[in-house]
Amino acid sequence: MKRALCLLALSLGLAHAQRAPAGVLTIRFLDVGQGDAILITSPEGKSVLYDGGRSESRMRELIRQYDVPSLDLIAASHGDADHITGLIPAAALFKPRFFLNNGVAATTQTWAKLTNILKLAGTQGLPARNQVLNLGSVRLTVLPPPAGMPAGDQNLNSVGLIVQYGSFRALLTGDSETEQTRAWLRTLPAGTLGPVDVYKSIHHGAANGDSAAWLAAVQPRNVVVSVGPNNYGHPTGTALNLYRKVGANVFRTDQQGTVTVTVQPGGAYRITTEKGAATPAPARPTPAPVVPAAPATVTYSNCAAVRAAGKSPLLRGQPGYSSKLDRDGDGRACE
Repeated sequence: MKRALCLLALSLGLAHAQRAPAGVLTIRFLDVGQGDAILITSPEGKSVLYDGGRSESRMRELIRQYDVPSLDLIAASHGDADHITGLIPAAALFKPRFFLNNGVAATTQTWAKLTNILKLAGTQGLPARNQVLNLGSVRLTVLPPPAGMPAGDQNLNSVGLIVQYGSFRALLTGDSETEQTRAWLRTLPAGTLGPVDVYKSIHHGAANGDSAAWLAAVQPRNVVVSVGPNNYGHPTGTALNLYRKVGANVFRTDQQGTVTVTVQPGGAYRITTEKGAATPAPARPTPAPVVPAAPATVTYSNCAAVRAAGKSPLLRGQPGYSSKLDRDGDGRACE
């Protein structure tokens, strides 16, 4: 099957108030300054806010700008203020049913305010575990913190999320650091992480986040860096060089405002930015793995044969792929 087609388009000028269109998956990497906030809306209009940035007033502006009608779930990758503060007005306004989190209570006033609002809203806590959440026709695979992470370290207990719709895949991992990504690489089944079409840069492009080994598994085609004015040096040259080396296009919310990914049924997608010029897109060292729909010359009788051949998982379009081996129809057989 033809891989997702990436059309990089720039919408110059200010973004207009606009609700996510029906019938497509919309992922907005919201411009919240130095912080993370990602709004995911399914083709059926169901929405998740994964992190909320560090400003309540900014989140209220964004809710109005994008005409958000409701939230079915809010999620915190971890408990730091630049990820949870904007969840406070979102929780108060929408009273979501569930709050996905890492189960590690922060000790800050911001955390206390958020949890109090959630309690008043009747929202139920949903500690991250190995689970799949269905957001309409969009599949959300939760990546809980691996066992053995220091209990009091918020970054190392970040909750990851794989967003999947048709052949499209996106990966969000909060402020995970190298220790956590190494643990995920050791424990997650092969093929769980990548390749992904869109990847949210770890920890705003910090030097202690992404690594060559991690990105070799993730195989990002496009990277979004959620970042604003800061004294940390984010995004670091180390991170940006890593993204260039894997041939990924890089988008930055501090330069381009909110970055929006729109995914059609089947997985074709386009990326638009709110403002400014795009970061020059480096040429990929090798073409994206667009696999022609040539007749398969390899057949496998079952998944055991696939695994014995070292081909698991088989992606739709690869030789030997069969819908009979792809029980959940997500384009990844014998996962």
